[in-house]
Amino acid sequence: MQVFNVQGMSCGHCVNAITHAVQAKDPAASVRVDLAAKEVGVESSLSAEQVIEVISEEGYPVKLAG
Repeated sequence: MQVFNVQGMSCGHCVNAITHAVQAKDPAASVRVDLAAKEVGVESSLSAEQVIEVISEEGYPVKLAG
């Protein structure tokens, strides 16, 4: 699982927007969002760069954690 730091998430709408955006590119992707930690975990065939691009397109500042 790849983990990303995502700023600007505050509610269920944010969670749904990010989850649906990632799953639009990879329908089999598993997305775990931790609002309190501002982290998104993604289990996917997408590269880290692709996931960052998808989340960025939704308007959230994102970087690979760690």
